Amino acid sequence: MITTDTVVGGAIGLTDDELDPYVTLAPPRRLPTKPGLPAEGALLGLGALVGAEQRGVAELADDVAALSAELRDQLVAGAVRACERGLEPIVLDGTPGRVGGTALHRDPALMGLSPSAPSLEVLLRFAAATEELAAARGQFASLEARFGPRAVERASAQLTAVFERGAGAGGVPPYWKAAALVRPLARIAGPGAGLVLDLPRRLLDQEFGVGGIVRFEEVDFPSTLTHGPTRRFLRETGLPEDGILFGLDTEVALPTLAEYGAGRRPGGFSDDGLAAGADRLIRLGHLTEDTGLVVDGTTGAVLAWTESDLTLRPLNADVSTLAFSVWLLHRVRTLTRTHGPATPPAPLAASLTRTTRDALRTTAR
Repeated sequence: MITTDTVVGGAIGLTDDELDPYVTLAPPRRLPTKPGLPAEGALLGLGALVGAEQRGVAELADDVAALSAELRDQLVAGAVRACERGLEPIVLDGTPGRVGGTALHRDPALMGLSPSAPSLEVLLRFAAATEELAAARGQFASLEARFGPRAVERASAQLTAVFERGAGAGGVPPYWKAAALVRPLARIAGPGAGLVLDLPRRLLDQEFGVGGIVRFEEVDFPSTLTHGPTRRFLRETGLPEDGILFGLDTEVALPTLAEYGAGRRPGGFSDDGLAAGADRLIRLGHLTEDTGLVVDGTTGAVLAWTESDLTLRPLNADVSTLAFSVWLLHRVRTLTRTHGPATPPAPLAASLTRTTRDALRTTAR
């Protein structure tokens, strides 16, 4: 049993008894016992071991016989924050010391092992380098005030070099290949003036094609769209007509929700809460058939509005972060097609949310 007493100075130290019988060779045992594994990190959740019974992969499966032979005798050494749905186990092969990842599944026969690093030391080094890039510190400190395509290219090349040096002859595992491609994309946009992000000029044109971007004219804006930076962005930068996550309404001038409601229902919408602000909420388009994409004409905040129950919920801080999110999703899809099997879609998608957070954290400093 690993207790909270095992955590000293933010590290988890495991005893030899706790590593038996999974880890048998000296090198793989060295880091978990002294100085210990980090208890918590942005990417790695090694602290999941604290207060839990030390277990092998076989003890997590309902049907041990259905597990592949390579998984049965491996130690669950922690977890990786692979995606929004939660942590995925990190497993340690106690003989050669290799580290891999697996996803828990109801059918153990479908659980596979994907390589993560040749050792725990290298895994921690990869995670540390990725977070140094996100914070523009340490070996990536020179990127602190650099944004745009060249900064992205340099960051990607530098992070790839770190991974290649650590991976050795086995090559860079897919998860870290994806990180080297996707995480640097956070540096495409710097802090904005009036909006959260300052997207490079023509960034959306290059990604979606000039004909795929809608730029609005002053005549399209209702008088209640008083937020100057939003008006300027929609006029000069624009948004993709088909933004993957949303579609714009381009047939008519942008309506307020009050105007849109009057056209959709006789007498408009009766919900008092919505009616009070309906004249300053401007409908840009739709997310689904029943859900509209709206912008607050006073603050510039972007919201989702559901017609069936007349509810509003926050979606993006403003139109710049909306555009960045859509650009990032489209860019990752392009990378998936370009790099093919060398970088599978799942690891690429796993880096999406963290990249968006990186961009917002960078501009907030």
